[in-house]
Amino acid sequence: MSHEPIRVVLAKVGLDGHDRGIKVVARALRDAGCHVIYAGLWQTVESVVRTVADEDADWLGLSILSGAHMTLVPQVMEALRQAGLEHVGVMVGGIIPEPDIPKLVNLGVSRVFGPGTPMHEIVEFVKSRRSAAHA
Repeated sequence: MSHEPIRVVLAKVGLDGHDRGIKVVARALRDAGCHVIYAGLWQTVESVVRTVADEDADWLGLSILSGAHMTLVPQVMEALRQAGLEHVGVMVGGIIPEPDIPKLVNLGVSRVFGPGTPMHEIVEFVKSRRSAAHA
């Protein structure tokens, strides 16, 4: 097993401009020894998938607070598949209604983290599974 740092791309997809939460997650993962690439606000599906490929990411963390998760997440999952990146684990954070969580998991999302999730829970989840291939 490789001892390189786990590489995590964090991104805000769509028109959602709130990034305080994702910055807290980025800091927690960095402090835990992960290599974090924060792609920034207002990313397109294509730009996020390009970043995942360019950065050789193990994980993609999407933060979606806009309510567009059932539109954006399927697009991201399909774009990852088309790019041959289905080995990359995908986690979603933000305000996701309870009934939508199983739908996202069925699409291939490894885990959904809601508001108020303790940072150590996210760190432990990422560190316990180096990538989706081990999820």
